[in-house]
Amino acid sequence: MDRPDVARGDVDVDDLLKVILVLAIAWLLLEIVDTVLDLTFALLDAIPTLLAIAIVVLIALRLTDRI
Repeated sequence: MDRPDVARGDVDVDDLLKVILVLAIAWLLLEIVDTVLDLTFALLDAIPTLLAIAIVVLIALRLTDRI
């Protein structure tokens, strides 16, 4: 079972670099998803304000006979 020529913790540098690369890509993807979610929730939080602005504009246009 045990191979005498290979130590238990012996790992190639290429394999370690691949693992680090995969972890870095996962980290970057999580950061991108986090940013997209933050922007989405910021837009959702702004919806009531945008609706209020739209109502004010529509009322002002109605009162000035622009509609």
